[in-house]
Amino acid sequence: MADLLRSDEILACVHRVALDRGQPFAFERPTTTPEMAKRQRDAEHHRRATLEVLLANHPNALQPHTVSETMAMLDEGAELVLQPRLAVDHLGRRKATAHVLVRVGRLEERFIYAPMIIKNNEVVESAATRRLLEGSLLHLTPSQATFTDGLGPRSTPTVTRNGITLAHITRVLQTLGYGDPSGRGAMIDRNRRVWWFDLASNNYPRFNLDTYDAMYHERLSVLQAHDLWRTDQGEFPTKAYWHRECLECPYSSHCEGQLTDLDDVSLTRFTNIEEQLLLHEHGIDTRHQLAKMDPARAKAARGRALIPRSESAPEDHLGRSIDKLGDLIYRARAYVRASSLRNLEPEKMGCPTADVEVDVDMESYDDLTYLWGATVTVNIPVAGVTSGHWSFVTWAELDRSAESRVFADFWTWFMNLRSLCAGQGRTFAAYCFWAQAEDTAMNRAVLTPLAGGPTREEVDAFRQQSPTEWIDLHELAKQQIQTEGPLGLKQLATSAGFAWRDENPSGEASMLWYEIASASETSEAAASRQRILEYNEDDCRATKALRDWLNGPAKELAHRDDPL
Repeated sequence: MADLLRSDEILACVHRVALDRGQPFAFERPTTTPEMAKRQRDAEHHRRATLEVLLANHPNALQPHTVSETMAMLDEGAELVLQPRLAVDHLGRRKATAHVLVRVGRLEERFIYAPMIIKNNEVVESAATRRLLEGSLLHLTPSQATFTDGLGPRSTPTVTRNGITLAHITRVLQTLGYGDPSGRGAMIDRNRRVWWFDLASNNYPRFNLDTYDAMYHERLSVLQAHDLWRTDQGEFPTKAYWHRECLECPYSSHCEGQLTDLDDVSLTRFTNIEEQLLLHEHGIDTRHQLAKMDPARAKAARGRALIPRSESAPEDHLGRSIDKLGDLIYRARAYVRASSLRNLEPEKMGCPTADVEVDVDMESYDDLTYLWGATVTVNIPVAGVTSGHWSFVTWAELDRSAESRVFADFWTWFMNLRSLCAGQGRTFAAYCFWAQAEDTAMNRAVLTPLAGGPTREEVDAFRQQSPTEWIDLHELAKQQIQTEGPLGLKQLATSAGFAWRDENPSGEASMLWYEIASASETSEAAASRQRILEYNEDDCRATKALRDWLNGPAKELAHRDDPL
């Protein structure tokens, strides 16, 4: 059988689509990382549990075991089919996997179906001028759904992939004769809410059927060209370029090595393929060439018409087409200088200080926070206050009540520390990195009433204090520092000279450690608990290192506008 396109390949890098079918180099696929294995395991658990709920709600739902059984059920007009086995679209060289098929009507002599997919992610976000059609696991058909105002699909790569998956299944169903002409399809999110989308319309430009068709035909042509290469009738159909997907691609080390040798401009974070093609078309092939461009001239080109026969530079053309060309130039400059850069003049840089400073970080699992950690730095003596690290944690069963109790214990200690400073006329400040995470955890923790616990009003009063005592280091760093890529704590604190004790410090890895730490009272669990506590302490120490860096050595960095 000829190679078939899967739904997850429609948005995938075309080079990866080709490499997956045979490479012009020796290749051994790397093993799955523990973090990726956890993601897959969590997604599978959510899918199975949701299917069990569906079966309980709809005991007459059918569950075929073969392709022929599935097609017979569709021919007979089954109302609901769970885990269908769809036939292959041989002509279109594609196969599809749906989790649920819902009968939505008839077209001439055939019953037609809409696909549903079960995903362990959020699907919607607030959008004042939008609305979405919301169903439920009890009332599955789109005719039973009602509009929910103020919501739209999230503009994340994950939700875009979900939508393209629905479009892929829809096209396969249409080819087989069972597809809904309106292109209706549904996503069941991690909270088991059901969201319907009409993919035949232009309401969802990132993942409607027209968008899908263009990407599908591009990848189909790659398959056809790869067929020729495999039989020595043509060149390999694609070449490497760097983009976000590369970070989790099995070919990343090979492609990155090739591109690094060329200093390829695609290695500039975070370009997309359209921007890369435009840069190449105007002779900007390397990061060094991009770094030498003039960001001010690129910015001035936005919205300005080119004058025929006047002398123009690449910035004049590219600045009109690439919305944030200046950002790309600055990232390339950070790479060329092998250093972070300043965005501001030295006298405007720095982080607020206080007599007593507290660096705060929390750890969560499955949207519940089980650990609040804080490192105290005493710059001016305060009676009853000492420097050091404090942890407030539970390893017991984690639920809303346990989350609230841990936060209440932390908050009581935190407010007592603040009161001691105020009572002795000393200033106080607390710091975190990416306050949205800590603020969300605080807001959730105070939702569960707890005797002696803080209220939302008390938490808000602290966060809204003026001058502020709750400082988001990410916001400060974003204003002051230019890196060649992400502005995460790991990247910035490393620039500040800080090093984590753990060889694999990441929030996703810590979730794996927590599963071991909370499962038993074994020596392995004890080791995982210690690993989490040290990792959390190091995150707090990292924000302290970042603060000290912004207040000192970072002021000596080259400015991003300094000529190379």
